[in-house]
Amino acid sequence: MADPFTTYKLIVLYMAKHATEALTNSQISEFILDREYTDYFQLQKVLSELTETELLHKRTISNSSYYELTEEGRKTLSYFEKDISQDIRNEVKEYLESCGCRVQERILTPADYYTTPQGGYAVRCQIIERDSTIMDLSMAAPGKEAAQAICRSWASKSQDIYEMLMSELIS
Repeated sequence: MADPFTTYKLIVLYMAKHATEALTNSQISEFILDREYTDYFQLQKVLSELTETELLHKRTISNSSYYELTEEGRKTLSYFEKDISQDIRNEVKEYLESCGCRVQERILTPADYYTTPQGGYAVRCQIIERDSTIMDLSMAAPGKEAAQAICRSWASKSQDIYEMLMSELIS
């Protein structure tokens, strides 16, 4: 690769592709900066450009930024992934394996349903970060099937729901 900036972008996309969960800004920074690929300011410019071009999706929860690969990012990476050296690819995979448990432990999204005293169903959905409850939502469900569906989809949709509620309540 002639352009190091492009290489940094590809590394970040590659990290996002192989992560089991959204990566935090600090996780990406830790990997890139510890290996002295570039400095903090260049990395923030990389993340900003990847987000602006919609190759990464950025979510902010409780003052932390989380990055996920978009479908467009996945397509773009498929064209250029071979340009990332095998050594760097191996380092990324080793790093992700070493911090993989931390990613999942960082934010928990439990959801459960129960029968109400009136015989209906209700659902309790939470977002918990580092033993602090960020969101605790209880609501009635129209039936058992709906309650189960809400519980199944909570983990994948909780961040979007949190962002939407915060933007509606703050504005």
